Amino acid sequence: MNKTLDLTKSVYDLCTSDPDVIRIMQSLGFDQMANPIILNTAGRVMTIPKGAKARGKDLNHIIGTFEREGYHVMGKERSHHE
Repeated sequence: MNKTLDLTKSVYDLCTSDPDVIRIMQSLGFDQMANPIILNTAGRVMTIPKGAKARGKDLNHIIGTFEREGYHVMGKERSHHE
């Protein structure tokens, strides 16, 4: 069964519903996702596309990484316009 990653949801929601998201985000250079304080504050308002833009990361690379990990990525179309 494929896992789903909705790019319109907050990082907090994604990480609390699926702890594997934290591991994948860390592998992509988002080490702060493992910090519960940051996850519970900034993570509640931050989405993956917004975080990618803020950190200068390629959103397509992030999406591709999640897809290779077996995720169906939703919200790709809307996220490119944020």
